[in-house]
Amino acid sequence: MISSNIREQFPILNQKINGHPLVYLDSAATSQKPRQVIEAVKAYYEWDNSNVHRGVHTLGSRATDAYEGAREKVAKFINARSIKEIIFTRGTTTGLNIVASSYGPAAVSEGDEIVITQMEHHSNFIPWQQLAKRTGATLKFIPLQQDGTVTLADAESTITDKTKIVAIAYVSNVMGVTNPVKELAAIAHRHGAVIVVDGAQSTPHMKVDVQDLDCDFYAFSGHKMLAPTGIGALYGKKALLEAMEPVEFGGEMIDDVGLYDSTWKELPYKFEGGTPIIAGAVGLGAAIDFLQEVGLDNIHAHEMKLAAYAEQKLSEISDLSIYGPRNRQVGVVTFNLGDVHPHDVATVLDAEGIAVRAGHHCCQPLMRWLQVSSTARASFYLYNTEEDVDALVKGLIKAKEYFSYELG
Repeated sequence: MISSNIREQFPILNQKINGHPLVYLDSAATSQKPRQVIEAVKAYYEWDNSNVHRGVHTLGSRATDAYEGAREKVAKFINARSIKEIIFTRGTTTGLNIVASSYGPAAVSEGDEIVITQMEHHSNFIPWQQLAKRTGATLKFIPLQQDGTVTLADAESTITDKTKIVAIAYVSNVMGVTNPVKELAAIAHRHGAVIVVDGAQSTPHMKVDVQDLDCDFYAFSGHKMLAPTGIGALYGKKALLEAMEPVEFGGEMIDDVGLYDSTWKELPYKFEGGTPIIAGAVGLGAAIDFLQEVGLDNIHAHEMKLAAYAEQKLSEISDLSIYGPRNRQVGVVTFNLGDVHPHDVATVLDAEGIAVRAGHHCCQPLMRWLQVSSTARASFYLYNTEEDVDALVKGLIKAKEYFSYELG
């Protein structure tokens, strides 16, 4: 159960927007940061700031210990077999692009297949689209059901012996769909393919066990799970990462540099060229500590309760359309209010101190599948309450009244 005073640990929530208490419903875009994370980053810069892996002085040793300690926390958090399977990145986008740019060209050639879905965030769509264009591979899509979900039967008929890569989001950032990643991994592996998982929207909200999922690659971002922006991680099975070439070259990722050839460090360092995001990693480690103190099961149950409450309350508003499956498994509710543009709806809500996301959510193919140009989205996290949902409903009713001429 989530503590009733948890909001007090997020300083940013203690403010007014346009004269109203802030109601932050945009955590799927980026989460707010607890004081524990803010103080961890501050302490690093005040006491330990130094480059890592290079100096033998005290600050360098402390910074290295903090950075590598964060890697150990990430490995345990997602149950990786080894810290060598954890590469620090700028976020999910970078992680997915590393796989597409390094593993992809060696694994995919003309006539092969890459399988994704139309629900993918652009970060898990464009890299595979472009890889298919460069290699002559065929880009295929597992069909979406009417509620935006995928079935294993459709996956079975889409994934073939020609498939080399299956890439899918664990959780959709638009429709609140949770995909059956473990079962999809089994299907992919039966056909000799690897599965790449976009974990941006799953990692902050539920327990993730990459060994149980048997995914080959798994990428996620820190800023969606209470950590600073600009830090994330890519998990990859050790054998796959060892066979891959680096995509960024420079300091720290080398073993030996000659005039005409060079060799690389062992995992994970060969993929971490240059000065890494040290403070971000420290913040990510502190965020993981916070999430584990609260409990991922508690967070998931809290969000499910809020999502069900929101879906019930929003469905009572006439002219409001909700997208995605009913009885959703994550705290994301995407909607449109009649023909009113989502940006206009979001502007009215912002005037009431309510922050929601409006636009195509970096999912233009999905918007076309939904036959809309854009939507509004409310996303919940551990610091949200039913009172936040009530404020959203009240704000939408005000928006409906304001735009009543467009709603007829």
